[in-house]
Amino acid sequence: MLAGLTAAHADPMADAKAFVDKYATKVEAWDGPTTGPKAPSGKTIVVLASDMKNGGVLGVSKGIEEAAATIGWTVRTIDGAGSISGRTAAFGQALALNPDGLVIAGFDAVEQAPGMEQAKAAGIPMVSWHAAPVVGPVPEAGVFANVTTDPMAVSSAAANWAFVDAKGKPGVIIFTDSTYEIAIAKAKKMKETIEALGGTVLEWVDTPIAETSTRMPQLTTSLLQKYGASWTHSLAINDLYYDFMGPSLAAAGIEGTGAPVNVAAGDGSESAYQRIRSGQYQAVTVAEPLNLQGWQLVDELNRAMAGEKWSGYVSPLHVVTKDNVEFDGGPANSFDPGNGYRDAYKAIWGAK
Repeated sequence: MLAGLTAAHADPMADAKAFVDKYATKVEAWDGPTTGPKAPSGKTIVVLASDMKNGGVLGVSKGIEEAAATIGWTVRTIDGAGSISGRTAAFGQALALNPDGLVIAGFDAVEQAPGMEQAKAAGIPMVSWHAAPVVGPVPEAGVFANVTTDPMAVSSAAANWAFVDAKGKPGVIIFTDSTYEIAIAKAKKMKETIEALGGTVLEWVDTPIAETSTRMPQLTTSLLQKYGASWTHSLAINDLYYDFMGPSLAAAGIEGTGAPVNVAAGDGSESAYQRIRSGQYQAVTVAEPLNLQGWQLVDELNRAMAGEKWSGYVSPLHVVTKDNVEFDGGPANSFDPGNGYRDAYKAIWGAK
């Protein structure tokens, strides 16, 4: 049963609206750490990126570079280019550099278990972004802290929005990628939420996020032929699925704001913001504060190097719609909260 939905107050629509509204307002107060170790200069860290074509990975990487520059750290980013073999090669390159710290950005820790073990054996601190379906330490993988918004809240927010938008009768297709544990967990949560509210999940589509450019056009056409008007909403674990749906929807005579209405449970890419603003084949993204998360990753690495505990901070999420797309960094096509996080981290690190 959904949180907040009890026998005494069984009003799914009101609960769904309240859940969405909670995450659709401005984020103006800093609720992250205010104390921690000073940051020594001169460190070199390596970012192992799953795929720099992914807007989430790109945004986090930029945040890491921005934060590291304030404390005099050198950042090397190695692009895994969207394949397991590419990430394995990238891991080998990273270990050869013998860095002071590693950031695993956008791929499962279990996928690169041999490299993770080598890094642990070498005593290289590791933090990650989206490497596990949990927030915080992943000790079995040697990860000091996995940085993410609460993935279950992200998924619930996306599903609740679709339920409200469909006036309680959504016919949903869910897009996910079983290569990633976090993607499966998010998709399951969306399915569970839609069904608990009384909506219908028409199909669960498992298709590699790295192959969306080649798969999504034909897949979209096939699903339209199969389900027609009963397909009211799409729920995807990432905006990238919608980068390649538009032409197929247009070819079928569907306008940019028509059904199926596309909703993404992450991450708030630049292209997603542009689609939402212009009303072109995406209505919602549940955005993560990618730049802020880059700063948090640097902070967590600094804590790991200092032998301290992780900060315990869980970054905020934001339900982005056409009505609020200009909030919190929206003009720059990103969710960048105006909560003073940069100054907060600089104060902790002793940076100017």
